[in-house]
Amino acid sequence: MNHYETVFILTPVLSDDQMKEAVEKFKALLKENDAVIVNEENWGLRKLAYPIQKKSTGFYNLLEFDADPTVVKKLDTAFRRDEKVIRFLIFHLDKFAAEYAVKRRSLRSANKANAAAAPAEDKKEANEIKKEN
Repeated sequence: MNHYETVFILTPVLSDDQMKEAVEKFKALLKENDAVIVNEENWGLRKLAYPIQKKSTGFYNLLEFDADPTVVKKLDTAFRRDEKVIRFLIFHLDKFAAEYAVKRRSLRSANKANAAAAPAEDKKEANEIKKEN
C-alpha cells in the first residue's frame, strides 16, 4: 500500500451539511476499496488564488490515506464526476513527505492543545490581577 494525500475544493454554494455529506461520500469510497484513512482535515471556507467557475471561495478539505494505486483511479473518477468539486489534487507521498506529514500532524495537535489551554491560563491571570487590585 502506498501513502497518498488529496486536497479538494468544494463549491462555496453548499450548506455545511451538504459539504460534510460530500466529504463523507469520498471517505466512504476510500473505505469501500480497503483504503485506510490516516488523517482528515477540514480547512473551511477560504479564498481562492484565482476565480474558478466564477467563484472566488471554496471549502478546502485534506485527506491522507494508505491505498493501492487502483483506488486512486477510482477516487480521481469520483472527483471528476461530482459537480460539487471545483478542483482536486491527489499525490503520492514518498518516505520523506510521509515523515513530514506525521510531524505536521503532531505540531498541529500540539498547537490545538496549547490554544485550548491558553484561555484557561488567561482567566487565571485575570483573576490574579483582580485579586491584587
